[in-house]
Amino acid sequence: MNKVGQKIVRTRLGNVVNSMHSNLSTADLVEKVLSRKEGILTSTGAVRATTGKYTGRSPKDKFIVNDSISEDKVEWGAVNQPISEDVFFNLYHKVLDYLKEQNELFSFKGFAGADVHYRLPIEVVTELAWHNLFARQLFIKPTEDELENHQSEFTVISAPGFKANPEIDKTHSECFVMISFKHKIVLIGGTEYAGEIKKSIFSVMNFLLPNQNILSMHCSANVGQEGDVALFFGLSGTGKTTLSADSERKLIGDDEHAWSNNGVFNIEGGCYAKCINLSAEKEPQIFNAIRFGSVLENVKVDSNSRLPDYHNTALTENTRAAYPIEYIHNIVKPSIAGHPNTIIFLTADAFGVLPPISKLSKEQAMYHFLSGYTSKLAGTERGVTSPEATFSTCFGAPFLPLPAITYAKMLGDKIDEFSAHVYLVNTGWTGGPYGVGGRIELSYTRAMVHAALNEELNQVETTRDDFFGLEIPTHCPGVPSQVLIPKKTWNDPEKYDQKAEELAEKFHENFRKFDHITDDIKNAGPIYTPR
Repeated sequence: MNKVGQKIVRTRLGNVVNSMHSNLSTADLVEKVLSRKEGILTSTGAVRATTGKYTGRSPKDKFIVNDSISEDKVEWGAVNQPISEDVFFNLYHKVLDYLKEQNELFSFKGFAGADVHYRLPIEVVTELAWHNLFARQLFIKPTEDELENHQSEFTVISAPGFKANPEIDKTHSECFVMISFKHKIVLIGGTEYAGEIKKSIFSVMNFLLPNQNILSMHCSANVGQEGDVALFFGLSGTGKTTLSADSERKLIGDDEHAWSNNGVFNIEGGCYAKCINLSAEKEPQIFNAIRFGSVLENVKVDSNSRLPDYHNTALTENTRAAYPIEYIHNIVKPSIAGHPNTIIFLTADAFGVLPPISKLSKEQAMYHFLSGYTSKLAGTERGVTSPEATFSTCFGAPFLPLPAITYAKMLGDKIDEFSAHVYLVNTGWTGGPYGVGGRIELSYTRAMVHAALNEELNQVETTRDDFFGLEIPTHCPGVPSQVLIPKKTWNDPEKYDQKAEELAEKFHENFRKFDHITDDIKNAGPIYTPR
């Protein structure tokens, strides 16, 4: 732990300690949210809060302090934007001066990391009560003994009411998310979107864990009755939360995990699920988890009945529900399991040309992990209003401070060591691109995933895709055979070929940025090459 950095935080926060509420219970925080008029109580018992203009992450406003700890380790660029210590401390002091003027502040002390050998003690200090309720439900709560002896190693300070002045403060907008690895501080201002709190700690863990030879991963995870473990990689909106919440399997976690020499453990203590078009029929576990103590974010609510309207996108398509993992009835507790047997890469292909499921060799797995292709869905980031093709390295580039090859090599080594089966699953479009075709039926995706997890696809005959070189199973229980071959779902085969060529070219273009990659991995991409 950086003692100097933590001393700075404690000293400055000591000036506002009289107004600091520390580790309030869920009920106390709900009462604070309502009395301070930060949110309303819905018919389910959950709190609903809105976040104003910022309804998603602001990646262009995220910075890492360039200092003696980060300088030679972070992969600097558009994702990991550097700022100086002077700029950071200037804003840091301004934020704390602002917080001193507030009547109340809220502190949550807990942990990131379910494995006690590798967990990170954290403190989250917030201006808003509902942000502290969010932190309480998303991170790992301490026992009474752990709280009494808690020594934070990283502190998040969230002050959405403080707006930066870009000309003076050297930011890009009024919003900023800054991480100092040297001083062990995350500084957030200008945005009420609570996801910034969660993802900033994930970025911290992605910096710290690989140095302990632990692979940090943007994935969900669950375990079967026989102890078989599955990982689901994918960006927001591709189905990680939905597909890992399986009544036949126990949930380890829905978004952030680490893979150590002992197995897999959850980094969080809760779930942060997209709830656009949520229904009890399609996603009963998530639907039933939204009750007292949960936080609904930007969900429209009927003013009379207080019923949440999960189909309403008036505020954003990135509607969210945050709840503790205990609200899912079939979970692993603590959130720790063995080594993965099956790894699934999820993508929402807006071109409508990738097969709904395909088997990957180890080399193909490395290629698609480094590529991280999906379609960025509306509302996930500010300014995105319709699906856009994007490549996010390791299915989590916005949260990876280290060079991508660091995480890729670790995953490749573990696939080899534990003989994990890897599949690419498209939860996106079929029968045409976005605007023409439709989303692949969730029931079909579930059937394909179950078949993969139950090893029913291991001996199934496959056919090789002409453009991407993927091995597509010709049969899957519960799925019409024509659905498995994407070209057969299009009315116009020539238009399919055009779109497939277009996407293959994007894969090749994206992969040129990777240096020092072996030929066997480079050659595992699309077999179609541009003319």
